[in-house]
Amino acid sequence: MKQVNVHEAKTSLSQLLLDVEQGEEVVIARQGVPVARLVLITPPATRKPGSWRSLPGWEGFVYDPQVLAPMTDQEMQDEGWI
Repeated sequence: MKQVNVHEAKTSLSQLLLDVEQGEEVVIARQGVPVARLVLITPPATRKPGSWRSLPGWEGFVYDPQVLAPMTDQEMQDEGWI
């Protein structure tokens, strides 16, 4: 981890950003006291629709629309709703 003072950070910001892009952390100090840290921003992972199907146990999952279908009168009576 590299530490630089404010004046040096202002005069060599482009080089410091290149260092950060290479994976180095840079600490900016004022009168020898650390104030800020430059670190690389990692972009958020992109989500891919349906990627949950590759998780263990979901490989062979097939959606059954009957699961969310309304209950028949007989099924409601069997369950005690009517």
